[in-house]
Amino acid sequence: MGIYSTVTEAVTEATGLSPTAFFTILAMMVVVYKIVCGMFLGPEDFRQKPQKEPIQIGDITESELRAYDGSDPKKPLLIAIKGQIYDVSSSKVFYGRGGAYSMFTGRDASRALAMLSFKPEDLTGNLEGLSAEELSVLEDWECKFLDKYPIVGRVVQPSNTSQNGDGLHIHHNDTNGHQQQQTKDD
Repeated sequence: MGIYSTVTEAVTEATGLSPTAFFTILAMMVVVYKIVCGMFLGPEDFRQKPQKEPIQIGDITESELRAYDGSDPKKPLLIAIKGQIYDVSSSKVFYGRGGAYSMFTGRDASRALAMLSFKPEDLTGNLEGLSAEELSVLEDWECKFLDKYPIVGRVVQPSNTSQNGDGLHIHHNDTNGHQQQQTKDD
């Protein structure tokens, strides 16, 4: 009984409250603290979420990129900017089905981002005719994507091949939309 009476006397002297009042107030403070913390943070906020390794897609065409638009939940969400493909799966709220920017997913959104446009006809990698200001806006978007999302591949133009008498000519467009030609002699 010595410890109990020592504690009750110390509580009364230090706080001026009876031990019953002190411990009731202390218990209520703990309960209020737990309730308030539970409103803002859950136990899952304290657990380390394992980082998924982004799947490397490699070189794909724009039509192949469309398969990564969120319609198949097993595939990552991909967006291309200036030919670089970014995995935006970590932001499903924005880029997944029904998200504010879902129309950009599975596409090269360079022109639309540069023009700050949501028009379907602007969802292209074609940068021709953009002003210096629009290209600067696109560069800002590209920096944001580089900081936040992993690059998993790049968009390439489908190659057209034709046989000419002096060798095989391969025509393709580079990431800026300019036509390139390679000649392979046998």
